[in-house]
Amino acid sequence: MTPYGSFLFFIILGILLAPTIIFGLKGKNVRYYNMVMSVIVLALIFSNDLHGVIALCLFTIWQLLLIKGYISYRLKANSGIVFCLTVVASILPLVISKLLPFFAHNNWATFLGISYLTFKGVQLILETRDGLIKKQIPISRLIYFIVFFPTISSGPIDRYRRFEKDEQKTWTKEEYQDLLYTGINKIFLGFLYKFIIGYCINTYIILKLPFITSGHISQSLLYMYAYSLYLFFDFAGYTAFAVGISYIMGIKSPENFNKPFISRNIKDFWNRWHMSLSFWFRDYVFMRFVFWMTKKKWIKNRMAVSNIGYVLLFLLMGVWHGLALQYIIYGLYHALLMTGFNFFEKWNKKNKWWPNNKWTTVVSIVVTFHFVCFGFLIFSGKIFN
Repeated sequence: MTPYGSFLFFIILGILLAPTIIFGLKGKNVRYYNMVMSVIVLALIFSNDLHGVIALCLFTIWQLLLIKGYISYRLKANSGIVFCLTVVASILPLVISKLLPFFAHNNWATFLGISYLTFKGVQLILETRDGLIKKQIPISRLIYFIVFFPTISSGPIDRYRRFEKDEQKTWTKEEYQDLLYTGINKIFLGFLYKFIIGYCINTYIILKLPFITSGHISQSLLYMYAYSLYLFFDFAGYTAFAVGISYIMGIKSPENFNKPFISRNIKDFWNRWHMSLSFWFRDYVFMRFVFWMTKKKWIKNRMAVSNIGYVLLFLLMGVWHGLALQYIIYGLYHALLMTGFNFFEKWNKKNKWWPNNKWTTVVSIVVTFHFVCFGFLIFSGKIFN
């Protein structure tokens, strides 16, 4: 059963959430019921995929062994080699799942949500290395965080310390009423985005333009804009469901979108689009790379270090989406935009060529929108077909 893919899923979910809501409105903590309910919902999601269940269980056990083992080790010692090997081991199942289709017909290493679960596992290891996690985590809470069902297939990517704070909190009646109200509103917003606006764009525009034909620029542009809007409404709708259900369960999962199509530049866009993913890559890849290069002093030019970091960041992000050509080019395209804007921003601070007022803001939003939409056209793969 696909998460949030049918009304039947929401009906079952509503029944299972009823005790959570009833006890929550009485100011009771139902974390243990929510843990059991998560297992039941995961069983429904993987009910027709025995291979997925086995892969998920093996993956979770593997991550638990790595995380628990590294926390125990970190409390006694601090070897960079052990840290690097643990990170590589945590990422290994995802790497295998990406490469296996090139060598075998049966991708036994993959399952729904492996990418997002990998982010959580690696994050726990990185934060343990940084000294942010200083004690062992109960195994039940660790499993609950890793396979938290509302966000399992497409995020948002939560941070453990923020998740733990909510999971341990007993919300008052008034606080839970606010959570419930917010959660229900987000679920209805998700229905509007995904099942009404997204459905209409896909059905009445995209499916009517299945191919981009040479010589038909107007059709190509229409497809580009429609596909970009469809991606937003479909993904933002899913996110609204995931965040809404999380709130009802007493977990304030982070937002993933903040009006991305009114971004003033490409940096602003990545602070608004798929925020939990972009912030994860920013904090755990880009910032660490810049810090490492600055510490080693191999490249003294800060602009060069920053731009190399952007290329690494977006190339990894492209490869994370898949090893198909369009994803790699999509990543390099955004790396080019980010490095280009980096140069322009520095030059403009010195020369004051592009002022900051309401007219230039409007122009910046329009220009950024078109660059972003062209990137989504690359992402769609239609150009290469």
